[in-house]
Amino acid sequence: MSNPESFIEEVTEEVRRDRLFAMFRKYGWVGLLLVAMIVGGAAYSEWQKASRISAAQGFGDALLNALDAETPEARRTALAGASDAAGGVADKLAIQKLLLASDPRGDKAGTLTALDAIIADASLPQTYRDLAVLRRVIVAGAEMEVAARRAALDPLAIPGRPFRTLALEQLAYLSLEAGNAEAAITQLRALSTDQEAPAGLRQRAAQMIVALGGDTKEG
Repeated sequence: MSNPESFIEEVTEEVRRDRLFAMFRKYGWVGLLLVAMIVGGAAYSEWQKASRISAAQGFGDALLNALDAETPEARRTALAGASDAAGGVADKLAIQKLLLASDPRGDKAGTLTALDAIIADASLPQTYRDLAVLRRVIVAGAEMEVAARRAALDPLAIPGRPFRTLALEQLAYLSLEAGNAEAAITQLRALSTDQEAPAGLRQRAAQMIVALGGDTKEG
């Protein structure tokens, strides 16, 4: 390679290097900004995660402390106060409200009132509201008309609802309560073979069929 060609290449390389440095001086802040944004975003994400963990621990501690109260009255008061630790989170509020409705023997009226509050609160997830409906039907028992209990349970027994099989079990008991043992046995028989039902529920349905003098197999 001749000297003129080598000289031209060196000059060209120097020009490229100068242009690169000039571009870096002009636009280098963009790269630094991107790095700062990435680092800042990661730090913010970690802060959010730590805050959620801390809030969950605080809520759990508040519930445990409330459940350790010596009397039912003190327990209910402490549980009611735990809503502050829930931080407005729907799932936490639903759990807190369900615990408020967990003392039917000591305060049946208060339990039913707490369950009604969950059922009526459209801001809570449907799963918790369905659970409150199911719980209310069981707690109310004969104080609630059979027709009213059936009307409350029918929507829960629709395929796809989380407590469908438990609602079907209660509907079978309502048939029995209404004096229709044959309908109850038919419902329980279907439930005993329902693969969506937990094993314990299927076994309970089969035992109930036998107790009613029916056959666990149709025909």
